[in-house]
Amino acid sequence: MDLTSYLLSHAREDLISWYVQLAAAQDYRLSISQVEEAILEHGLLPARYQRNRQTISTSKQLRLFRSTAVVVGCGGLGGYLIEEMTRLGIGAIIILDPDTFEEHNLNRQLYSSPNLLGSSKVSAAAARVREINPAVTVTALQIEFNNENGRDLLSGADIVLDGLDSITTRRTLANICRELQIPLVYGAIGGWYGQVATQLPGDDISLFLAGNRGEQKGVEQQIGNPSFTPALVASLQVAEACKVLLGEGTLLRNKMLCIDLREMTFEHIAFDTSPESGCLA
Repeated sequence: MDLTSYLLSHAREDLISWYVQLAAAQDYRLSISQVEEAILEHGLLPARYQRNRQTISTSKQLRLFRSTAVVVGCGGLGGYLIEEMTRLGIGAIIILDPDTFEEHNLNRQLYSSPNLLGSSKVSAAAARVREINPAVTVTALQIEFNNENGRDLLSGADIVLDGLDSITTRRTLANICRELQIPLVYGAIGGWYGQVATQLPGDDISLFLAGNRGEQKGVEQQIGNPSFTPALVASLQVAEACKVLLGEGTLLRNKMLCIDLREMTFEHIAFDTSPESGCLA
């Protein structure tokens, strides 16, 4: 019996259980990722995604599976970005961060714990991805993103998500994404506040990113971050990334979503992201 026949014979309606997927990988000497692609190619759905399908069709789930996302930064925002992209079913996730966990990370960073103090952030994130969705191909690089290595690190990506805390580096990220024509979903947090925006090929949001020129760190260095702000902003970023990859919905393009959780207000600020502009609309 070939793999297609095996999957069709073990489907319950159009769903393939995790146990069938695992058995298929073992019996046919394939990776979990290869079996997942075969399932989706035949119009079937891994059962883990059954609560997606009223929102995301099986064909669109395949599109997500065949996408590559790069998450730059694996801290407060990055942990939630990685977790949600993994559960969404993005097929390949590349994680970049040079840091190790410190005590001040414990209040908000999803993958931090007392047992992991001093451990690599990207290693913890990669272990979590493999634990919760083995079909996802994860690449963890304990490296600092910069202008010298950025083009190589982002090459081949379908979407990039900003989980940085450096103003200078996030502007570099925006510029390289623009140069490589890769969509970027920007996010920033500080205390009760957050920002989200999307840069598509041809746009330039670098002039509008949080912070003043010359500053290395954002306002979060002064006002800190509680646990809920990164979770919310990262969720909004993942929703934007999903829409970009699927080509649907209204994006935060040419506008910044500014969030004030203390007053529970959400405001759109419009701006012109064409490279020749540099002005608020």
